[in-house]
Amino acid sequence: MFGLLRKSTTMIDPAEALPGRDHPIPTAETHYVTGRPLKAPVPDGMAEAMVGMGCFWGVERMFWDRPGVWLTMVGYAGGYTPNPTYDEVCTGRTGHNEVVRLIYDPAQIDFEALLQVFWENHDPTQGMRQGNDVGTQYRSGIYCHDDAQRAAAEATREAYGARLAEAGLGAITTEILPAPTFHFAEGYHQQYLAKNPGGYCGVGGTGVTCPIGLGVPGA
Repeated sequence: MFGLLRKSTTMIDPAEALPGRDHPIPTAETHYVTGRPLKAPVPDGMAEAMVGMGCFWGVERMFWDRPGVWLTMVGYAGGYTPNPTYDEVCTGRTGHNEVVRLIYDPAQIDFEALLQVFWENHDPTQGMRQGNDVGTQYRSGIYCHDDAQRAAAEATREAYGARLAEAGLGAITTEILPAPTFHFAEGYHQQYLAKNPGGYCGVGGTGVTCPIGLGVPGA
C-alpha cells in the first residue's frame, strides 16, 4: 500500500541491504477474526502456504474466511534484511516482499484451490508492481514448502499463462521459489481490513479464470 511513494522496481544487491536486527519486531498475539494464537504451530494434519500478490492487507482478506484455511498472517519474506520493519521494507532496501502465510487443512481445501485464489485475484503479469502499488515489495510470488507445492505452482502457472495469452495479456512474472524465512509484520498490519473495513485494498484480478483439477500429484 502507499506504493506511489516509491517507484524502485529493481531488487537491491544483498551487500547493500539494510542490516535489520537480531530479534523479531513485535506483532499481534492473536488473530483478530478467529482469536487463534497468531504464532500457533502447524497442527498435525495441516499444511502451510505462502504467497505474495501485492498489498498484503487485501490479500489476507481473500483467504481468512475460506473453508479449510485455519490461520492467516501477514509479513515480509524473500529478501535479505533480518527482522525488517514496514518502513524498512518500503525503502526497497531489504529485498523483502509483502506476503501472506496460511495454515490450512488439505482435507478441506487443497493447495491447488489456494492457487486458484492466488492466480485469479491479482495480475501476475505486472512484474514489480500491483496496480498503483509500485516496488519490489509488491511482486507476485509463490513460496513452496515441498516438491508437491512446486509442481502444482508450475503446472497452474503454465495453464493460467495460456489463458492469459488467449485474453491478450502478457507473460506471467510470478517467482516460484522455496519458502524463505517468514518475518511477522507489525501488529496493526495483521487482519488490517477486518479492523478497518473501509481501508485501502489495491489488489485486483485480470478477470481471467484459472483452470483447476489438473491432477498434479500431491496438490
